[in-house]
Amino acid sequence: MRSAVALELLATPGEVSGVRRALGSYGIDVQLCASELVTNVIRHVGEGVPVTVRVWPEEGGRVRLGVTDPGPRALPVLVAVAGAEAESGRGLALLDALAVRWGVEQEAAGRKTVWCELFTDVETIAVTAADTPNTPERPGRRRRSAGALGLPSARS
Repeated sequence: MRSAVALELLATPGEVSGVRRALGSYGIDVQLCASELVTNVIRHVGEGVPVTVRVWPEEGGRVRLGVTDPGPRALPVLVAVAGAEAESGRGLALLDALAVRWGVEQEAAGRKTVWCELFTDVETIAVTAADTPNTPERPGRRRRSAGALGLPSARS
């Protein structure tokens, strides 16, 4: 059974690969979403800001990923379509395609957490929903993603 992981780091490009390595046992979907969220912090809040990356098992075979940063005004925006020549704009679209649900929590201390829930092959443990926001599930997102099962993903 896997336990929760909490990583404290400074948001730098070099740390993104370290986050992926540290979360390898949670599967490629969790690694991809974590690296996209940390990259968004670097791009929109600033390089070198303190970041906390947390991953923990949820009920029903899900994993919850949260990336907390000190930029409460730099909220993520899902871009409808990034053009073929665009150099950015696909990170949240990837997260949106993989996640069962995702959102943003504003904290009183001037921080925010961008979170998502994903299906994965991680063994589940009994958890309480006391700290989980009551947000609706997205239709059609109830099955494990192909990436979490070690298969090539058909979603794009």
